[in-house]
Amino acid sequence: GCMLDGKLYPFGEIARTENCFRCSCSPEAMRCCSLFHTPTGYDRENCRVVFNKESCDYDVVRKDDPSKECPVYSRV
Repeated sequence: GCMLDGKLYPFGEIARTENCFRCSCSPEAMRCCSLFHTPTGYDRENCRVVFNKESCDYDVVRKDDPSKECPVYSRV
């Protein structure tokens, strides 16, 4: 298998790791890509970015009221 962040994964395709990556594990290498996109276009003065491990995505919420989401205009 392959080790990632201290956890052993079996050879083959891994749909989702504990840290929100999709990976392919082979005897030669482990290749991974993220399942999330980082917000880049949002109101940085009034909003902040919080990683949501359950949905494997970033939430952009108001600094003064984290229960309210902020609009996001672009992600990378």
